[in-house]
Amino acid sequence: MKILLLGQHGQISQELQRALHGADELTVLGREQLDLAQAELIRQHVQRLRPELIINAAAHTAVDQAESEQELAFAINATGPGILAEEAAALGAPLIHYSTDYVFDGSQAEPYRESDSTHPLSVYGRSKLAGEQAIQAAGGMHLILRTSWVYSQHGKNFLLTMQRLLQERESLSVVADQIGAPTWAGTVAQTTAQLIEQWRTGHGGPWGVYHLTAQGETSWFGFASAIAAHLHSQGKPVATLHSIPSSAYPTPAQRPLNSRLDCSSLQQDWQVQLPTWQQALAECLATKQLSR
Repeated sequence: MKILLLGQHGQISQELQRALHGADELTVLGREQLDLAQAELIRQHVQRLRPELIINAAAHTAVDQAESEQELAFAINATGPGILAEEAAALGAPLIHYSTDYVFDGSQAEPYRESDSTHPLSVYGRSKLAGEQAIQAAGGMHLILRTSWVYSQHGKNFLLTMQRLLQERESLSVVADQIGAPTWAGTVAQTTAQLIEQWRTGHGGPWGVYHLTAQGETSWFGFASAIAAHLHSQGKPVATLHSIPSSAYPTPAQRPLNSRLDCSSLQQDWQVQLPTWQQALAECLATKQLSR
């Protein structure tokens, strides 16, 4: 099968390249080859390659920076994915696209289901929601997978930042009133590979929007505490952690306080199992050790 993967150096893309290694024919295009902000280039590449499946792991993910780059964020996160969806529909090829918990405002008490009303608080969230809507409007086969709090052993993310700061400082303050599920990019990639296999063998569920995160919940402070515990178990010096409210750490983009996503529909419709965030973190940390 001919698979086109957009995004080359991002966290999910790098894990997808591992998970899909050995796929019939995997073409990976990074920003250097295909900038999602350039609509005509998207059409040219898709029409030339004629893939049987498109996976869009490219995005403008700098949440705070997007507040001052609204036009660019919408070009990459909304217009580009819409054009991809149109070209995929013309080929009869499914599109797998990744979205975010930031399409919600975090004001409800329960984990968000796919049917819950969206209300993004930031430019990033609004651009990702517009991308979802553009893909749906194209009318083709698609899976929009909303995930949250993505981390990995490469790129810029909370795990790597905390590992560094916890060893550099004596004291560290971390937000404790934002709740969600830290999700290893490897979990997203491995689950995506399972979804593709389910579809290929005729066991897939309905197309549409689904939530895909690790299971369980914690705060950023709780996540940092788990990272600190791992460092401590290795005999490394660790900063003293202090919990603070979001109001004590203002950012250009407002974050939802409740980022919990209910993933039961994906597990039931597509017959996949998702690990707890603690299991996935342990696997991620062990993967790095094995690769040394």
